Amino acid sequence: MEQQLGELLPEFERGDKAGVKLKHLLYHNSGLPDYRPYYKILNGVAKDSRRSLLRKHLVREALVNPVGKTVLYSDLGFMILAWVVERVGGRRLDHFVADEIYRPLGLNDLFFISNNKNDNRGPFAATENCPWRRKVLEGQVHDENAYAVGGVEGHAGLFGTAEDISRLLAELLFIYDGQTRSGRFHQDLLHQFFQRLPGTDKALGFDMPSLTGSSCGRRFSQNSIGHLGFTGTSFWMDLERSVIVILLTNRVHPTRDNERIREFRPILHDTVMDAIAARIF
Repeated sequence: MEQQLGELLPEFERGDKAGVKLKHLLYHNSGLPDYRPYYKILNGVAKDSRRSLLRKHLVREALVNPVGKTVLYSDLGFMILAWVVERVGGRRLDHFVADEIYRPLGLNDLFFISNNKNDNRGPFAATENCPWRRKVLEGQVHDENAYAVGGVEGHAGLFGTAEDISRLLAELLFIYDGQTRSGRFHQDLLHQFFQRLPGTDKALGFDMPSLTGSSCGRRFSQNSIGHLGFTGTSFWMDLERSVIVILLTNRVHPTRDNERIREFRPILHDTVMDAIAARIF
């Protein structure tokens, strides 16, 4: 987690992000901005040149906060993390995770969809009536930046079923508790990833419950991890109680203007935890 971008990617050696560490990208305190509409620029160039152009923009993008000081959820940080994975792993991100994680665990319904591939593993739920693409999206990555570079990126593009997400999370939970050794992950590494950054609601690559107004509601322990997706997806996993709640829904259908899911998520999680408590006691 202490490796610096300047060491891992030569493209960052001389810029203001040379000293950004992997942990900064995972904690979202790298100093990078949260979002940039790169797709508006990328859409005007040849498709096979878009990824390299995106990465040139990532190298040139100025920091908006000092490194390590301010937590700001950043799509850009996860785009850079995907770049690191591809450089170190020698494969495109979707091939790497399929080869190293999903297939060895028997997860056939977790995958990225490239824009150049007609994937028949659906049916896929429709998301937004996209004003940019001028159609209702179905079986395509919703995020415009990810779509512009082919559908596979570090911050967006993953498709899956609740069953396979549950199987992956259960595997992580079992390893975290020392109940199994699959060889995919090490227990000490998961303990490192699932540790809260003091004074924040972030772990390495994951959310943790905030003291007030958390999307996991009021019943999950503070030792829980989760993550939200822009389109309405989420999971929360209570590491103390071994409870996993997965929500796959489409709050952006037909438009992203609907934000009522912010009220719904805590209610859902409280209801599930109350039901579990009632059965136990």
